[in-house]
Amino acid sequence: MLYVCSLISERSQVIPNGGGYHLLRFPYGEYESYDVWNMHPAQQPDGKVSSHPDQRSGLIWPKVGGWATLTANIHWEAGNYSELRDQFVRDPLGINGKSDSTATDHRRPSPGMQCFTKSHQIFVHPHTPLGLRVGHTASSSRRVVHAQFKVAIHDDVAAP
Repeated sequence: MLYVCSLISERSQVIPNGGGYHLLRFPYGEYESYDVWNMHPAQQPDGKVSSHPDQRSGLIWPKVGGWATLTANIHWEAGNYSELRDQFVRDPLGINGKSDSTATDHRRPSPGMQCFTKSHQIFVHPHTPLGLRVGHTASSSRRVVHAQFKVAIHDDVAAP
């Protein structure tokens, strides 16, 4: 079976300067593009309740263990960037221990609009949430003006 969660945010998110990573957040309910398996719940599997735009609204909780394809689409406002950064991360808030980042990209800005798409594949587990983090090295805070975060899990592949 294939389990899919596809999140979208059209709301601007301020990302502080300095190059550090910050978790992107996604609204609940009617603003989600697809979450029939409830992998982006406000009432989270560890018993905590989230309300957008708190940090937990950036989490996808895999419904099952398996091989997952992670996809992101990130649009930055114009700015004086020297570098734009993004990464997927297991347990970005350290809920079950230490966070584990993967698919980290550091990019020079493009000549036009700053729009990036990325994809990566990893094993996922039901009690380890996933997140999408971004950062930049502009001289002041900048905004992500559009973000998408998608997870597709194939549960017919046994996770270690």
